[in-house]
Amino acid sequence: MMAMQTLDINTNINQWGNGLAVRLNKAVAGVAGVAEGTPVRIHAERGRIVIEAVERRPTLEDMLDSFDPARHGGEAMALSPVGAEVID
Repeated sequence: MMAMQTLDINTNINQWGNGLAVRLNKAVAGVAGVAEGTPVRIHAERGRIVIEAVERRPTLEDMLDSFDPARHGGEAMALSPVGAEVID
């Protein structure tokens, strides 16, 4: 079993526009498995902030982009007509 990689750093909270920000360096982002655009959930309580990556539900566009005609294409039931379902 592979050991979980961890990393502890000390940094500062800085002003960013009208808000505050913490900048994640490459090492922290790499250990956390996040990149620009990764959706996250933020939990805050007195003296503690937890940021967790959340799995994003795929959009219709994502699903259509992943469609592979060679794998998913073709007739669902490639059988000859057997009754009155044939319309002239």
